[in-house]
Amino acid sequence: MISKKMENMVANSSAIRAMFEEGNRLAKIYGAENVFDFSLGNPNVPAPEAVKKAIIDLLNEEDPVGLHGYTNSNAGYEDVRQAVAESLNGRFGTNFAACNITMTVGAAGGLNVILKALLNPGDEVIVFAPYFGEYRNYVSNYDGVVVEISPDTETFQPKLDEFETKITPKTRAVIVNTPNNPTGVVYPEETIKKMAAIMEKKQREYGTDIYLISDEPYRELAYGGIEVPYLTKYYANTVVGYSYSKSLSLPGERIGYLVIPDEAADSENLISAANVATRILGFVNAPTLQQKVVKACLNEKTDISFYDRNRETLYNGLKELGFECIKPEGAFYLFVKSPVADEKEFCAAAKKYNILLVPGSSFGCPGYVRIAYCVAYETIVNSLPKFKELAAEYK
Repeated sequence: MISKKMENMVANSSAIRAMFEEGNRLAKIYGAENVFDFSLGNPNVPAPEAVKKAIIDLLNEEDPVGLHGYTNSNAGYEDVRQAVAESLNGRFGTNFAACNITMTVGAAGGLNVILKALLNPGDEVIVFAPYFGEYRNYVSNYDGVVVEISPDTETFQPKLDEFETKITPKTRAVIVNTPNNPTGVVYPEETIKKMAAIMEKKQREYGTDIYLISDEPYRELAYGGIEVPYLTKYYANTVVGYSYSKSLSLPGERIGYLVIPDEAADSENLISAANVATRILGFVNAPTLQQKVVKACLNEKTDISFYDRNRETLYNGLKELGFECIKPEGAFYLFVKSPVADEKEFCAAAKKYNILLVPGSSFGCPGYVRIAYCVAYETIVNSLPKFKELAAEYK
């Protein structure tokens, strides 16, 4: 008999994964070229060639025992952490050192580590809808409570007035995700400054520490010169979670890091807690080979022009067919308004044309669907006639 908590989680398992598995099933029946699977944010762009070279060089040149062994610290190799810190300092004018970096098992592992380090049962974590649905499970893992800020479906920017009213003495953390999954919006500097001012005010009012957790797997995927603010510069109690899943197209390698600045409240204990959490959650340390790989590839980037072409083609194609959506500034998702109130009904209708979409209720925003356009360009082009048939069904 499984636990009561897991019974609920199994019953409400990821709609994204369910659609992805459905896509695999349909591909076996109709052929992969005839199934338009927009469910999973799985990069279609290959990793930079430098990644392959780094892996080969490391395997040929490094001591295999050391390369594949445990790291001396649960936080990861010190030289890797120092290199990450120096790269961030050069890019954003920060002042981090190796001690401020904890290498993690992707961004998801990093979020679980920092929430484990911070949360007591009943602590509240604020999220801005629409948001990555797994945040609910990550917070629940440590008996925290998710508090949702309702979506602004005109701009999909944070509703700061509502945010201010929902901060309470129990608020322990706030999670932001920019560029955002599922909308692709980027929170501008002005918004971040206002958010920081609200949180500073509430910390003084309640005499508490409220941490801003910046979930940044899509930081490098911003289009048209859009600047993504680096949040530690605006609010002292900021923790950054990063992943190389999208920036280097390495989602299956599970490698990322946390940044815990010295300026954060109780930073020394928080850093120690993150390292212990890495161990006791069963990660032990981030994958050792991949730590060395990212150190060698810190200046490499995935060519996002592939995603940008997909973005333009799909956005313009859907708009011409009468669908409503805002143009994403980053990430690789379109968040499209369903032509009927029940977006799950719309997802079911789309499946008749072998189009797989994810319902917006999975992201705390019913009435919309998410389309992941990190697919082959041919998939985008070939899907548009099917979208046309789907649009005609709803006139």
